[in-house]
Amino acid sequence: MLVSAPVAWADTAPSYAELLSRSIENAPALLEQVANVRAAQGDARQARAWPNPSIGADFENIGGSSVSNSPSTPQTTFTVTQPLDVFKRGPRIAAGNAGIVAAQARGAQAKVEYAAQLALAYATSEAMQQRLQLADEDVGRAREDLRAANALVDAGKEAKLRSVQAQASVSSAVASREAALSNLAEALANLSALAGVPSPYTGVTPSLLTPDVQAARVMGPSDGTPPAVAAAQAERDAVDAQVRVERSKAIPDIGLSGGVRRFGGSDETGFVVGVTSRIPLFDRNGGAIAATEARRDAADQRLAAARLSSQAARNIALTQITSSQARLKATTEGEAAAQEAYRLSRIGYDSGKTPLIEVLTIRRALLDARALTIDARLARVSALVALARVDGRLAFGDN
Repeated sequence: MLVSAPVAWADTAPSYAELLSRSIENAPALLEQVANVRAAQGDARQARAWPNPSIGADFENIGGSSVSNSPSTPQTTFTVTQPLDVFKRGPRIAAGNAGIVAAQARGAQAKVEYAAQLALAYATSEAMQQRLQLADEDVGRAREDLRAANALVDAGKEAKLRSVQAQASVSSAVASREAALSNLAEALANLSALAGVPSPYTGVTPSLLTPDVQAARVMGPSDGTPPAVAAAQAERDAVDAQVRVERSKAIPDIGLSGGVRRFGGSDETGFVVGVTSRIPLFDRNGGAIAATEARRDAADQRLAAARLSSQAARNIALTQITSSQARLKATTEGEAAAQEAYRLSRIGYDSGKTPLIEVLTIRRALLDARALTIDARLARVSALVALARVDGRLAFGDN
């Protein structure tokens, strides 16, 4: 177990590709977007509905004369009025359809963002797992140095100070291991939460930090509109459609009515027809129109900003990929040199030619060199993820 507290641990996480395939359709953040699309579809269906007719009854000359054809003869009129939605229904339907497109664009963007977050969380967990392995190995080396120092002190070949120095090095290595253990537990908890797993994973399967990860899976020319730009464009179109809806509200409402009228004092009936219209005298919806036009202007600016930001982000990602690859090559070479230096220092120490303090210093340099290699691998993955996010690809996944 990675921690002493009683925690219900899950199994080791599957490979990143398998985990992405399992969780891409079931992550809470993505299910939220699916629900938003369903809501937009419901709004669009509602926009196509015709307004309901209204039924009216008028009672005239109540208590009047029962003489037929008298001006005060009671009359009862029943009417049915149907509002005509000819001029407003089209803009309303267009706005509903635009809302679906916007919700779908946001859903596609959310899926790309989720894959990017999952890849970063997985790569971070891998890095923390490698750091823990590195810390375990460093503890082992420190204890070997301590045993060698104690043997030389017992043989009278080294001063007691060398044992104290070696013991301090062991304590430092153990403390570093505990910190690495805590960092791994935190990274695994974040990965599990992102994947929708209730119990933290015990570890991850090497998937993204391995040398054979192909950058070609996320690199290459962009073959579509960046998700952020597509979402901003769809939202701008949705706001523009809402402007037309608000403008149509200024058109007077027209209704056609028809019914029958029954005359009191006789069995005579007559048919009545009528036309009703709202007079836009006080309210012409000017404020709402101005408000939606302002929102459209704001959406235009968000779209322009999204285009600029996406282009800049792509350029930065390409630069970071090139830099991280060069950095990884340099750190790998440095790690190999540090490994050889430590091997030679141990040989020299065992033969009495190299002082212990130098061995400890070289061992610390080896630890730092290996940590730098892990950081370089993580930086390379982060740069590749950033490019995939901008281009609208699922990071290291089947798009």
